[in-house]
Amino acid sequence: QVQLVESGGGLVQTGGSLRLSCAASGRPFNNYAMGWFRQAPGKERKEREFVATINTSGGSTHYADSVKGRFTISRDNDQNTVYLQMDRLKPEDTAVYYCAANLYYIDYDADTYDYWGQGTQVTVSS
Repeated sequence: QVQLVESGGGLVQTGGSLRLSCAASGRPFNNYAMGWFRQAPGKERKEREFVATINTSGGSTHYADSVKGRFTISRDNDQNTVYLQMDRLKPEDTAVYYCAANLYYIDYDADTYDYWGQGTQVTVSS
């Protein structure tokens, strides 16, 4: 089992920045690729949108087109933590953000992830 706890969400104005953190415990953190997903208001769980993913070493990252150039995913395997730096935020970034762990590989598909956090709310005001 892997336990994931997100933090760092909040209310920010358009153009602002937030840094999300996801602390992991349980099985060795560096065995897992990590991803960030988001669920926009009114959307169902199955409609969670891929945001970013990072491989076990941190050497490979991928982003959704909607956040590319604005968001940065990183990880610190010594601290068992993955981060999502979000800059130049827009109202359409408003969502609950979830981190997730994938035992095998980086992926855009939420269904391939094995463990999920409880989510942290990000609200961007216009």
